[in-house]
Amino acid sequence: MRVGSEDRQRLIAAIVLMVVAAIAVFYVFFRPETPAPAVATKSPAPAVKGRPGRRAPVAAVTAAESLDPTLRLGLLRSSEGVNYEGAGRNIFRAQADEPLPKPTTPPLKDDKTLPKPPPGPPPPPPINLKFYGFANTPGGSGKKVFLSEGDTIFIAGEGDVVNRRYKVVKIGQSSVEIEDLLNNNKQTIPLT
Repeated sequence: MRVGSEDRQRLIAAIVLMVVAAIAVFYVFFRPETPAPAVATKSPAPAVKGRPGRRAPVAAVTAAESLDPTLRLGLLRSSEGVNYEGAGRNIFRAQADEPLPKPTTPPLKDDKTLPKPPPGPPPPPPINLKFYGFANTPGGSGKKVFLSEGDTIFIAGEGDVVNRRYKVVKIGQSSVEIEDLLNNNKQTIPLT
């Protein structure tokens, strides 16, 4: 394949442009970072003449001044003496808080010198038996009572143990005295 003189010039121009573009891309993305030169002295701000009472225009801070690593002790000393005191308002609310009225009566004093008594033991659980009747046997040994716990019915006399837990102590005309053997608790159950 033969390349003509016009094509050859275009080819050379394209190659030169590609090399320039490659160099530009290299410097944009892969350029080695060099530290900025340090500023040795600070130039004083120019004096602005004008009417008294007017502020001087704020001078633009250059990049070299903003990167200046020197410690300004004068500015630190002036900020040490500042007391930050609030005005008593909440900056997160649109309206100021209304002051609370001062109490006219002195607060009640709690007598903390007396120690509180320790809490007693919890009360024993109630006996869940219900007394709903009694029976006398003629010429028998005594009265028998009918007690129920849920769907279970028990028939017992004085001194008998019911449900391996409750002892019938005394049978009266309208109540029965039951003792809980596990908790050492006596309770009188009325006739229902």
